[in-house]
Amino acid sequence: MKHTTLVIMAAGIGSRFGGGIKQLEPVGPNGEIIMDYSIKDAISVGFDKVVFIIRKDLEKDFREVIGERIEKIVDTAYAFQELDDLPDGYTLPEGRKKPWGTGQAILSCKDIVHEPFIVINADDYYGKEAFSHIHDYLVAEHPGDDTFHFCMAGFILKNTLSEHGGVTRGLCETDDAGRLISISETKNIVKTPEDELGVSGAAIRTGDGSLKPISPDSHVSMNMWGFTPDIFQTLEAGFRDFLNAVPAGDLTAEYLLPTIVDDLLQDGKAEVSVLETHDKWFGVTYREDKEFVVNSIKELIEKGLYN
Repeated sequence: MKHTTLVIMAAGIGSRFGGGIKQLEPVGPNGEIIMDYSIKDAISVGFDKVVFIIRKDLEKDFREVIGERIEKIVDTAYAFQELDDLPDGYTLPEGRKKPWGTGQAILSCKDIVHEPFIVINADDYYGKEAFSHIHDYLVAEHPGDDTFHFCMAGFILKNTLSEHGGVTRGLCETDDAGRLISISETKNIVKTPEDELGVSGAAIRTGDGSLKPISPDSHVSMNMWGFTPDIFQTLEAGFRDFLNAVPAGDLTAEYLLPTIVDDLLQDGKAEVSVLETHDKWFGVTYREDKEFVVNSIKELIEKGLYN
């Protein structure tokens, strides 16, 4: 049996809202957090290890809220994403407060993860379908060539929008075979009113406040990727290149998975299968989202998906 790991990114420093840590906000009837449902779904389809990426200063709270419970049901490990975890010869720029991004987060797992793995955000609910598709892909045989064979969950944009403001999504272009051609990290995508046919729309809110319509049926990435461990060597080299290219004084630049994957695609080094899922995403991007998440979890429990 091929082992597979669930990697959960929970180290985002921009995660505090209203005095709390949004990844640890209870949303279930017995105090469950979103991660509980993601872990349950992942284990149910065959993932047999969980790796939490957190900050060292959150470790105590994190273990108390979820870690100690999960350690009792599945092999569990922790990786730490820290601002000063940089390659030899690099130092933390003075004044840098923002994390280095999802690419650095995954790189923090390089000594822990040695098997195919799925990557998710801690504060997003994805649904079981996507976990199943990615697990099936990771345990399948792929050509033994010089190309990376990765996959991603292809969510439908209209199923991923917030009622309370703009969101960032990786807009995807695919070929007829469902392979990723390009991915563009796009900020401030908003839900627009229904048109006369009753179809919900979507648009990008530009810098001047105007709206640029986009198809609500577009495929988007929700940072749910299926990788093999040979990506770590590429991430290490790419992180050095990224740091060398960051302009002096730029304290917010991030090393992001969508950009990394897109660069591999454009260089012909990777083939990425987009595995379409129709489950509805939800998460706590805004504090106002919490009530919707709580109600959504309740509905899923009532349908018998969780107990």
